[in-house]
Amino acid sequence: MAFLGISEFKHFVGVVEDRFDPEKLGRLRVRCLGVHTSNKNKIATADLPWASVLLPTTSAGISGLGQSPSFIVEGAWVWGYFRDGSGLMQEMVIVGTLPGRPAELGNTDSGFYDPNFRLDKDGQPTNISVYPKEMAEPDTNRLAVNNPDKEHTSLTSRIADRLEPTGEVKQVPTADFDEVGSNIAASDTDNWSQPAITYNAVYPYNHVFESESGHIKEYDDSFTVDEDGIRTNHYRIYERHSSGTSYEIDTAGNRIDLNMASYFNITNKDNKHYIKGNSDVTIDGRHKVFINKSGTADNNYDIQVGPNANVNIQVDNGNLNVVTKTGQFNFDVGSDMNVNVGGNYNLNVQGSETKTVEGTTTHNTTGSTTIRGSTIDLNP
Repeated sequence: MAFLGISEFKHFVGVVEDRFDPEKLGRLRVRCLGVHTSNKNKIATADLPWASVLLPTTSAGISGLGQSPSFIVEGAWVWGYFRDGSGLMQEMVIVGTLPGRPAELGNTDSGFYDPNFRLDKDGQPTNISVYPKEMAEPDTNRLAVNNPDKEHTSLTSRIADRLEPTGEVKQVPTADFDEVGSNIAASDTDNWSQPAITYNAVYPYNHVFESESGHIKEYDDSFTVDEDGIRTNHYRIYERHSSGTSYEIDTAGNRIDLNMASYFNITNKDNKHYIKGNSDVTIDGRHKVFINKSGTADNNYDIQVGPNANVNIQVDNGNLNVVTKTGQFNFDVGSDMNVNVGGNYNLNVQGSETKTVEGTTTHNTTGSTTIRGSTIDLNP
């Protein structure tokens, strides 16, 4: 049978031993069963031919469009064909990978294994290959398999991130506003915690991608059906950096963002938020807000609170400072104004003071009263 001008179609099965293509074309060196010996003294990894990888239609294979290079690592079993037939068998094309259940770990001294070695607990090289990581279990990602006896490390850390060392769920405190006299009422003191993990993957519905360093994406379409035929969906989306920074959209549609380091948000135009429910912000460090950096007129900082609600500001142990460098400080009070000072009350006015009271004025003091002025007029 003719194939690309060759009279015989020749396929191969082999193991990838090198992916560091000097041309950076995504090619792989493959040791093929029935073609190459496992003895590296006879055929070293560096002497194996380079094989091109047949990309899926989601990758253009030109100008860097799509996924590149192909995500195949050393130690992976692959299937493909020789473009030059059974003659030279040097022009290889990889069509796909062949996952399995490794019966043993790789040996770097032999061919048909990942030549990259692991380090022992003392940091010394061994002859055990990096891949496969485990044996006697499927090459399918553990997050997709969901075997409770062989839990994925990212799932273990996700659970730990939500717990205190005591095993209790972490609670985040919100503002606790104390009642002051009869004029200022105390606020509620609700704490909150992260939602419980809704991971309940069912094979084969959790679609998982994981990179060498542990970056993870999950698109989980899992569901269960109970004995009464009632279906329960466990749909989730999860994405995680190897550092632990992650976001998750859980079964209920809640979004949980977890940043293990700093968070920077740069917006070059407008930024709008609409929260229909409550909002709680708890900050362990300082908090600064800088409005109108450009100095543009009428770029105001407006705060409006709707009917039947209060604005409460409490400083537990410190000062409350308000400074206007050149402008006015205006109060417009629609009802009573109450000021309760626990210590001294000092008012320093460098200009004039005018006070107009349309009702009566009453001064009560348990001590003496002193009034000084160049001229004092009483009912002039």
